[in-house]
Amino acid sequence: MFSLRTAVDRQTARQMNPVVLAFVGDAVYSLYVREKLCLSAGVGTGELQRRSVRFVSARGQNEQLDRIAPLFTEEESDIFRRARNARKGTRSKSATVAEYNRSTGFEAVLGFLYITGQIGRIDELLDVAESGNAAPAMENAASEREKEE
Repeated sequence: MFSLRTAVDRQTARQMNPVVLAFVGDAVYSLYVREKLCLSAGVGTGELQRRSVRFVSARGQNEQLDRIAPLFTEEESDIFRRARNARKGTRSKSATVAEYNRSTGFEAVLGFLYITGQIGRIDELLDVAESGNAAPAMENAASEREKEE
């Protein structure tokens, strides 16, 4: 039986097409942003949509990525690179090719973490993306790298 948060083992997730991981990650990030906005802003849905676009767009994701990419584990960096370099079936209308490719990598990392059940790691990275406080995430990434070795 399938249910939300059915975790997939890492090996299976690593074998998935990185653009498919990005498809999942796009939904994860969109839900994260929408939920956060709904809980923090007392505005209508039209305004919520306008505010969410600032974060969920390729440009917005690139800004977030600049803060968290240095914190990626080796595994996360590999997922990011594979997705960034993957052939995509669509093009962005409002972002450069580089921004679109990098945002696909960002989404793929989130998708990978989500389907492998690493919700805490998603929270950790997105907290750094928003706050800029990387110290706790850096410590956790270092311990993850040690486990991988």
